[in-house]
Amino acid sequence: MRIKYIKRITIVEIILLFIFQSVIGQDVSEIKLYKNKSGFISERSKEIKQYDKSNRLTHISGDVVPRLLIYKPTKANGTSIIVCPGGGYSKMNVENTRYIAERFNRLGITAFVLLYRLPINDTTSIKSIAALQDVQQAFRIVRGNALQWGLSPYKIGLWGSSAGGHLAAMAATHSSIAFLSGAGTSGLRPDFLILAWPVISFREGLVHKGSMKNLLGKNPSEEQIAFYCPDEWVDENTPPTFLVNAEDDKSVPVGNSICFFKALKKSNVPAELHIYENGGHGFGIAPEIKDSWFSQLENWLRNRNLI
Repeated sequence: MRIKYIKRITIVEIILLFIFQSVIGQDVSEIKLYKNKSGFISERSKEIKQYDKSNRLTHISGDVVPRLLIYKPTKANGTSIIVCPGGGYSKMNVENTRYIAERFNRLGITAFVLLYRLPINDTTSIKSIAALQDVQQAFRIVRGNALQWGLSPYKIGLWGSSAGGHLAAMAATHSSIAFLSGAGTSGLRPDFLILAWPVISFREGLVHKGSMKNLLGKNPSEEQIAFYCPDEWVDENTPPTFLVNAEDDKSVPVGNSICFFKALKKSNVPAELHIYENGGHGFGIAPEIKDSWFSQLENWLRNRNLI
């Protein structure tokens, strides 16, 4: 059953709408996830930015100001997606997510790249849920303003690659929990999920140790490990999912995608898994690659009436 998203427009939303509409025809704009008084935006926030030889931003680390980078297509079809960059929970690969956003734009999909707080820089009690708070807040903003922005509130997906895949899978399987105190859970479930070479399980043989350490610390409890294995939380409410991986991935074992796919099928969730013989970790998205697994993703999106 679809939930009707009917709400009164507040002054804040009018401002957000103005910001969104003012960037039509521009490459990228941004919206902060929280007001300065939220406690999540520090005046002392210091991001560390890395650039390539062409002076294009490639990575962000440090004390990140949580926000959305908006990539708007020339002709939007109403579908949108929130994109979670990878980087082992210690940095974010914004170069790859820029390529991904641009590819979605070619399909008419509006992309919101999420710059989330990195747990490696956090020593507070919310260290392990800060990024989850951010992705849920991103859904509140996009879903809540979808109609005003010319987007469908029923076609909002979630993408995650590498550690961003872990964040996306956690958000998709724990959408009934509000990680932000006092906030509701309405509209937090993605309508579709795309995971590329994702970190999934923190179990022996599958775990990406760097991601787990940065998220949960050196000695996580069994209870923590179980909670942060999203494959163990898949149920019939988990959104339809597209997964892609290379068998020769030396960073994140392909078994992560396989265990999530098996959990989806066990719960009768529509899912598609593509495993390629070669490619390594993070492949087939660079702009010079015209034909790749992204073509399979395009077919999947079309078959689900998302493009």
